[in-house]
Amino acid sequence: MKSAKEISIETKILKRLENNEICTKLVKYLFADEELQELQEYANNVSIKRLGFNDHGPVHMRQVVGNAIKMLNILQSAGIKTSLEKEEVGSFDDSMCAVILAGLMHDLGMAISRQGHEDMSVILAQPIIDRALNHIFPDDLHRKTIIKALATEAIVGHMSSRKIHSIEAGILLIADGCDMTKGRARIPLAINNMPRVGDIHKYSANAINRISICKGERKPIRIDIEMSGDVGFFQIEEVLLTKIDSSPAKQYVELYAGVVGCDRKCYL
Repeated sequence: MKSAKEISIETKILKRLENNEICTKLVKYLFADEELQELQEYANNVSIKRLGFNDHGPVHMRQVVGNAIKMLNILQSAGIKTSLEKEEVGSFDDSMCAVILAGLMHDLGMAISRQGHEDMSVILAQPIIDRALNHIFPDDLHRKTIIKALATEAIVGHMSSRKIHSIEAGILLIADGCDMTKGRARIPLAINNMPRVGDIHKYSANAINRISICKGERKPIRIDIEMSGDVGFFQIEEVLLTKIDSSPAKQYVELYAGVVGCDRKCYL
């Protein structure tokens, strides 16, 4: 059974896609896919209970999709084309489909291991991607081929461990980095009391009160982060900035962050 948080994020995603018939059909199909749901939940079990990490499950993966959709829509409204559009091999809808698929499956590999989980995610995602695309584009081999390849690039590239080259994969990379508010650390902090290597990620995420993604002033996309304490800067500088610096979409992003009651620091 899905949590209230999952359902709430799904509603927001559908709202952001209300004028996009193809992508709406895709997300509805994926939200109803029982195997995908089971994999997301088991990946979260391994992440939180076995490894003591932050949320890497159905809520996180939906949040990443929501972030990515918002960013792609902002780029489109600013007249910036995706890589598929620039290369004249696909449409904006194709780019959006690839990012949705990658967002909902990029952390499935956490069900197996943290190390190299992006590679494991690709293996687990392939049959789900295939049947989803066969459902949406049953007779269009070209669209299925480019969307699957692009989604795979975004999945394997979401840890900044591999060089990626498309705007779409770059947006997914940043969208993943933007999901670092205190909600991701709530359960791990509650159930894991013994100190261990990597705890700084939980405590730094717990200091992030709010992240907003909106149209920027100097660049198309503005990311604004509000924190309750200085420890949150670790999460920004070690996680989010690393992802933005590795992203082909870096040139389109401005980033501000600060502790409540203090001036915002401009990073980009």
